[in-house]
Amino acid sequence: MIVEVDEVDDPHDPRVTDFVDLTDAAWRRRRERDEIFIAEGFVAVYRLLESGHTVRAVLVARRKLDRLTELLASTTVGHVGAVPVYVAGEQVLAATVGFNLHRGVVAAADRRPLAEVTTVLGSATRIAVLEGLNDPENLGLIARTAKAFGFDPLVLDPTCIDPYYRRTVRVSMGEILRLEVARSRSWPADLDTIRAAGFETWAMTPAADATDLWDLDVPDRLAVVLGAEGQGLHGATLARSHRRVRIPISSAVDSINVGHAAAVTFAATTRSRH
Repeated sequence: MIVEVDEVDDPHDPRVTDFVDLTDAAWRRRRERDEIFIAEGFVAVYRLLESGHTVRAVLVARRKLDRLTELLASTTVGHVGAVPVYVAGEQVLAATVGFNLHRGVVAAADRRPLAEVTTVLGSATRIAVLEGLNDPENLGLIARTAKAFGFDPLVLDPTCIDPYYRRTVRVSMGEILRLEVARSRSWPADLDTIRAAGFETWAMTPAADATDLWDLDVPDRLAVVLGAEGQGLHGATLARSHRRVRIPISSAVDSINVGHAAAVTFAATTRSRH
């Protein structure tokens, strides 16, 4: 991979505008819109390069340049052409991104449009369907766990947060960039579309009268439906699912974090059938 390295000594340099004020949510929405996103940290940047997204530029701390050069040199898939790399000292880097960038590297890349639900179902056997998730860390954790246990794609309802949010990409260790992600445009009716494609839908709920996860055989095609913490899944979503399924936990606890619930459920699907 070709690397073009340039020094930056001014946080107002127009070449690093993609990286300005990463913690200013309003500014980032104006800057990123539906066009670009940011990957932070070496693992996420590596996954970005593997994913085939078009990388616009990389900004790296001078102390981390050798590591970045090695990473780029080892990357042989997913990206063709020159990658502009901008190198800055610690003070300029912090003044640009708006915080002390301990991980030492960020990359900006072009977004891809999120897929339609109908286009991601054909060859899939395991799907994670998410309703109302508004925490970027939970979405990142679910994406990483989904990749680990063979759940691909993710289907997001219209109210789920942006899957390209910087914290989501970071917490997922870049794995969300290697998953197909679809955005439902007709919710919860798209659950009927998923069912019609041959998927058994499991609506995860802590309700005491739901079926115990460990009592179920795992179908050939499965969609696990998870809702936001607190509110959980809407009644219409529960009604459209084949089963309501619960993870058996201590009665002293009413529920567990949705990211942890996803991990337990996804892992359970890998067990041998009865």
